[in-house]
Amino acid sequence: MKKIAILASGSGSNAEEIMKYFQHSQKGKIVLIGSNKKEAFVLVRAKKFDVPTFTFDKSQLEEGKVTKKLREAEVDFVVLAGFLLKIPNNLLQAYPNHIVNIHPALLPNYGGKGMYGMKVHQAVKDAGDKESGITIHLVNENYDEGKIIFQAAVPVSSEDSPEDIANKVHQLEYKYFPNVIESLL
Repeated sequence: MKKIAILASGSGSNAEEIMKYFQHSQKGKIVLIGSNKKEAFVLVRAKKFDVPTFTFDKSQLEEGKVTKKLREAEVDFVVLAGFLLKIPNNLLQAYPNHIVNIHPALLPNYGGKGMYGMKVHQAVKDAGDKESGITIHLVNENYDEGKIIFQAAVPVSSEDSPEDIANKVHQLEYKYFPNVIESLL
C-alpha cells in the first residue's frame, strides 16, 4: 500500500474527496496533509478522517523541511490539491515523477504563476471560451508545465458566470482526481 501526502493551501474540498476515496482503497492511504497556511480549512477536513497534519512556510518548503517531514512519514506519492506555492528542487528530486497536481483549466491555457481558482474561471469567461475543464499533470520545476496525465472538459455557455464555470469544473475534479491518483500508484 502506497502512502500519500496531500499539500493544500485553502479549503481542501478536493483533498476531502481524495481522503474519502482512499478510505477504502487497497492501493493507497492518505497519511499526511500539509499546508502553508495555518488557517486553511483543509486542516479541519483532515481531522474528520484522522489524518495527521502539519503547517509550514515558504522558507521551510524551500529549505527542505517539508521534504524531510514527508520522508519521515515514509510518503511514496505527493498530491497537490489547491497548493499555491512552487515546488522546490529538493522536493522534486526526492519524488521524481511522484508529485501530481490538478489545474482547473485545460492546460496549456490559463496556467502559470498566479492562475488559480476564480482567476482561471474569470479568464475563461473573459475569453468567451466554449469549454473549460481540468488537467491533471506531473509536477516539474515550472508552474503547470509538467507532463499531462489526464484532461476532461465541460461545455461553457455565454450565460455561465465564473462561479458557474467553477461549479462545473469542481464536479470534474471530484469525479476524476481520486481515480487518476490511484491509477498512478
